[in-house]
Formats: sequence, C-alpha cells, structure tokens
Amino acid sequence: MDYEFEKLDASIGNTEQYCKVTDTLAMAKRMANMPARKNLDSLAKHYTIDTSARILHGALLDAEILAEVYLAMTGGQTSMQFNAGQSDGDESGGETIKRLTTGRKSLKILHASADEIEAHNSRLDIVEKGGRCLWRL
Repeated sequence: MDYEFEKLDASIGNTEQYCKVTDTLAMAKRMANMPARKNLDSLAKHYTIDTSARILHGALLDAEILAEVYLAMTGGQTSMQFNAGQSDGDESGGETIKRLTTGRKSLKILHASADEIEAHNSRLDIVEKGGRCLWRL
C-alpha cells in the first residue's frame, strides 16, 4: 500500500500514519503449535477454515480468509469495530481516523430526465413479470 500511496501522491505518507498495521505472518511465527509452513493456505488449514472457494488468487477472497485466520489466531475476537461505544471527543482509547483532503472537485451529479425515468420504469415492468423486482422495494 505504501508503494501505491507514493505513486499516487508522496505527501500522503505511509500506512502507519493512518492505521495500526498487524503482521499476521509475524504473529504466526511467534505462536506455538503452528504449521511449519506459514502461509495463508497452511494457516487456514491449521484453523480448519474453509478455502474451497479459493480456486485462483483473489485479493478479496484472500482478505476474507485472512480475517477468519486472524480471528482464530486472536482467540475468536468477534468485533472488528473501531472506537466502538465511544462518542466524539472521547479520549479513553481507540485510534483516530485521519481523513485525506484530495483537493479534487466533487463529482458532478447528473439526474435522470423524465424520458430516462420512463424508460427505466418500463424496463422494471419487464423484470417484474419474472417475479419480485428489488429496485422497486
């Protein structure tokens, strides 16, 4: 991520300026009774986490599996909320989220014309003939 931030804008800084980074590989190396090979597949197998959907490498699926591995490694933490239960200005714990200012113009909002809305509703009528239409709920 730091590499991508640098390519985008060097003034962004590095990841650890915005959030705490946890290296699950380093955690696994410090833990007892772990498999000899410490990669996502072996850790998932060690914790009996289903990886059957992982046919090819995919960042989203790998992140979901890694989240399950992390929860298993940390004793089954059930919440990934940040600053849970804290009101604004509460300094009793948690991390502060640093927001980036981009200096870019906000996106222009284009509203549909009456003709476009009519065409859209006609299409939904066709969809609705096959059953319930979620876009009309």
